[in-house]
Amino acid sequence: MTGQANGRTAATRPRIVRAAWEAFRERGYRASLEEVAARAGVVRQTLYNHFPGKKLLFGEVVRHATRSILVTLEGGESLRETLIAFGRALRERVLSPDGIAVYRTLVAEAATFPELAGHFFAEGPVATRERLAEVLAAAMRKGLLRRDDPAFAAEMLIAMLIEFDRLRRLLAPAGKHPAGDHKTEAVVDCFLRAFAPRDSGKKRT
Repeated sequence: MTGQANGRTAATRPRIVRAAWEAFRERGYRASLEEVAARAGVVRQTLYNHFPGKKLLFGEVVRHATRSILVTLEGGESLRETLIAFGRALRERVLSPDGIAVYRTLVAEAATFPELAGHFFAEGPVATRERLAEVLAAAMRKGLLRRDDPAFAAEMLIAMLIEFDRLRRLLAPAGKHPAGDHKTEAVVDCFLRAFAPRDSGKKRT
């Protein structure tokens, strides 16, 4: 019986996280824990057993979304293929209708719930930049990229991958959107050319 109970508990947690994602997407941080519990099909006490407060639940929702992107950086492919996989996952998550809806809600509520906005920023964009910077720093040490500030390089790549397209989806949602795979590969190739290793015989200007 203990094993079955543990199995049910393990299955309940991701169901709560999915329900919370839906609630936060539709209603923002104003979504109540009671609403999340109802969506997940659990009683409130079960939800509290997993997440004692809304802040913890929201943090887990953001971490779950971020992990689905960062896992692409764990592969053993070439640097180009790793960055393309990362770029595709990032664009799929951030530029999806759900991603745009959550971003719009967060921006609208940032002034009312500054702690929420800061928490999202730390658990999402900052965590993504830091992990990508680690990968780029390792590539720089191996001579696959020229030496530079890896955090700056990570910010550059992330902005190239999503920033303009996110604005397009926010401000001109009826406009034509470029094919994701084609743009991802074009951006990664541009990034790799920009940070290509310098010839050892050339002086840095």
